[in-house]
Amino acid sequence: MKKTLVTAFIVIALGYTVSYAYSQTGKKESMVGGSAMYPSKNIIQNAANSKDHTTLVAAVKAAGLVDTLSGPGPFTVFAPTNEAFEKLPSGTVDILLKPENKDTLVKVLTYHVVAGRVTSKDLRKMIKGGRGRAAIKTVQGEDLTASIGDGKVMLTDAKGGISTVTIADVFQSNGVIHVVDAVLMPN
Repeated sequence: MKKTLVTAFIVIALGYTVSYAYSQTGKKESMVGGSAMYPSKNIIQNAANSKDHTTLVAAVKAAGLVDTLSGPGPFTVFAPTNEAFEKLPSGTVDILLKPENKDTLVKVLTYHVVAGRVTSKDLRKMIKGGRGRAAIKTVQGEDLTASIGDGKVMLTDAKGGISTVTIADVFQSNGVIHVVDAVLMPN
């Protein structure tokens, strides 16, 4: 087995820690949840290795979306961290993970997914073109509203909740993940 990590460094920007690892080929992989996110792996393979996304992975499994998000895509996923799920009212995650609430869970999770590969550059261009706001159609069917706040991409959900992209452009073989700090809620 080849050792793929040659050098690692940490960049601290705007209060967020973003790490990168360089493979022998010189390709940069983002570090999320203490693990390298490899562009050659799919969304599920990478997310399953992130210590910051164990709740999201459990929810995707409970919703039966593993095969979909392992498929060819491409998909853009706004991936809430464990801390984002902890911001929900007490007991919400446990209730959503119950089999009888699968339809609601699918609705919430697919509200975090956009068809196609939408990079942070694409988001910023859409926001600029929309004079500060851009409606983004989710796989669930409702829109998220993207804007810029303090130089960061912000997402406003259907209920007025706001989430910030904390790590952008984590490229996958079947799309891109943008890590977010709050769970987005549809109507």
